[in-house]
Amino acid sequence: MAESLMTHMVAYYPNRERSMKVAKALVDGGARYLEIQFPFSDPSADGPVIQSACTRALEAGFRVDAGMALVREISRFAGRPIFVMSYASLVYARGVERFVQDVRKAGASGVIIPDLPVGYDEGLFGYAEASGVEVAPVVSPTVREERLAAICARGGSYIYASLRTGITGGVTTIDEQSLSFLKRIGPYGKKILAGFGVATREQVKLLAPHVHAVVVGTALIRYIEESESGDLYARLKAKVEELAGK
Repeated sequence: MAESLMTHMVAYYPNRERSMKVAKALVDGGARYLEIQFPFSDPSADGPVIQSACTRALEAGFRVDAGMALVREISRFAGRPIFVMSYASLVYARGVERFVQDVRKAGASGVIIPDLPVGYDEGLFGYAEASGVEVAPVVSPTVREERLAAICARGGSYIYASLRTGITGGVTTIDEQSLSFLKRIGPYGKKILAGFGVATREQVKLLAPHVHAVVVGTALIRYIEESESGDLYARLKAKVEELAGK
């Protein structure tokens, strides 16, 4: 049976038309979830590959209204949950309540905003709960047990487990320490989305028994970049199928 994947894409990367092809390839390749990043000029957790993709997306004309329209269009054919990922500055500039409501109207199921954590979220969790939008709070292996308990007590079905600290795109080793971290989260009954540097089929297989979905981001962005001169849809769809073990 194929493993459950959350696949990450950047809205408007490399441009609007091709980002629609990316979304279709991810869906048809078997992704269980789509994570659509709204690019920001200073992404605090992203490595150079996603930073470069965000820069190109902004140059291609991405704006938040355009991103919401793109999500709405993707939601019409996706047939699976969509999470919008971005950063606090972009969300706050639009207005946190308005951002959440617009995400829901666009057909997305949830948001991932790494720098709006529980307790310092500018009302994100309350607005999301009122709007029927999930928030997947991000935790890393260094989280203290009391903090983890407080985050999980906030409600919601999901939690995003960052398998290491630092920025995305670096080498991540799936070892006993990684699995121990996931086992710490397990008893709280959340749907664990685990990622940060996952790049291979072997890593997906190691993580899959311990999580709800394995998140693959930078590896796919890099693959999109490498496929620009070829058949992007066919190549990316095959890559997702390979990662999922279809």
